[in-house]
Amino acid sequence: MTTATMLGVQTPRISSIPPYVSSAGQEVIELAATAGLVLDPWQQFCLHHGLGEREDGRWAAFECGVVVSRQNGKDALFEARELGGLFLLGEQLILHSAHEFKTAQEHFRRILFLLENTDAFRRRVKRVRTSHGEEGVELLTGQRLRFVARSTGSGRGFSGDCVILNEAYNLPDSSVDALMPTMSARPNPQLWYGSSPGDKTIAPCDQLGRVRQRGIRGDDPSLFYAEWSIDPHTDQCARDENGRILCTVHDDPNSEAAWAKANPALGIRISVEHVAREHASMGVKGFARERLGVGNWPSDAADQWAVIPEAKWRAVADEHSEAVGKVAFAIHVSPDRSWAAIAAAGRRADGLLHLEVIDYRAGTKWVPERAKQLQERWEPCAWVVDAGSPAGSLIADLEAVKAKKPDGEVAKLEITKPTAREVGHAFGQLVDGVMPEEGDPTIRVLPHPALDAAVAGAVTRPLGDAKAWDSKAASVDICPLVAVTQAAWGFATRGHIEEESVEPWAAWV
Repeated sequence: MTTATMLGVQTPRISSIPPYVSSAGQEVIELAATAGLVLDPWQQFCLHHGLGEREDGRWAAFECGVVVSRQNGKDALFEARELGGLFLLGEQLILHSAHEFKTAQEHFRRILFLLENTDAFRRRVKRVRTSHGEEGVELLTGQRLRFVARSTGSGRGFSGDCVILNEAYNLPDSSVDALMPTMSARPNPQLWYGSSPGDKTIAPCDQLGRVRQRGIRGDDPSLFYAEWSIDPHTDQCARDENGRILCTVHDDPNSEAAWAKANPALGIRISVEHVAREHASMGVKGFARERLGVGNWPSDAADQWAVIPEAKWRAVADEHSEAVGKVAFAIHVSPDRSWAAIAAAGRRADGLLHLEVIDYRAGTKWVPERAKQLQERWEPCAWVVDAGSPAGSLIADLEAVKAKKPDGEVAKLEITKPTAREVGHAFGQLVDGVMPEEGDPTIRVLPHPALDAAVAGAVTRPLGDAKAWDSKAASVDICPLVAVTQAAWGFATRGHIEEESVEPWAAWV
């Protein structure tokens, strides 16, 4: 009996595709095939979308980033792109660089093999330069493909139509600074980054990290980005009493399904058997980086603690903080709906505002039942859900929840839905409470690792004349931060009603 071969997933986990009206990708794919270079579906995907054209005929993507684990065929993708540039697209100069020049030289040899063994290509070659540092190809019609070393001087003096930066996991800003101006005088330039995942502790990958962040946000109309990787379990993933992970949202690095997700060439040029050997012999971090596409990416200083400085946030942390009396709850959901958070706000005995993340779990199905438990236990003064946010889809289920009151009466949850203006007010109230222009902070926060991470990676978006948290552009999931922000607003607007005080909370049950 035979078993089916596990095949790699051909579409990227993370992608950003600029709008285009036509593509030169298929022509480049067919051109490569005439030289015996038959591309996998994932490589064709990159060429189709990376070579998309606008109505004016220019590339839709000025920058193209491809991050995929080693030995999946990234170099073949670039070989096809370079052949297309030489023989089909009319590009006058193509520059190819790699972190180690010997890697660029190996790529040069493969290009030469394709040229020398394809009559239609060979007849159009005028000159091949093989001298060290001068490697390149020149056609009878003047087009050139040059291979340059990576340095602060690489490419200076050239005016490139296409620049390919391979091994971008080691790409200092100085190299980009030297190469980028070479394209400024060209009518239709394009820049490609190719790499396995970056690790900031091994090599400078800040440039690739910035490209990746833009790809994740998906808000750059001139960037094509494709990444094959897994989203591994985190410390916040639910576990049973024996420590077994119950989360079904994230990927198990030990599973063949995860291996296929990060390696499109699995079952084509990479065998499951070999990956299993790597899994057994490599370290956990090395296997995650080299085979599963999990990078250790740098964060720009501007992206860390950009809204609330770390010192200000740490100053309002209080491990013993608790609320007395009525509280307000708020619910928020991450943009991809993979996580949800419930937060609480209330008044402390000393009069300061208490904020706390009550629950932060994978998925959203758990939220209505948890809301019922909290409603029956605490009778909050408000449940806040932004109807225009991803959490808005939960409102109908939440309003259908029937919770018992202390007198035995059953009532449905009432959801407070802030307007866009009120969402802006909530942001301002939180920031002012943490770092007022005058006086001491009026807020205390019970520390929570996911909330700390959210504040560190949070960014804002304009909302009329105000600001609000930007969940989509943030470098981390900030739904715990949005939840505490809206809980604070809910308590500020609904918590003034006199209620019987209750004993301080020691724990949420």
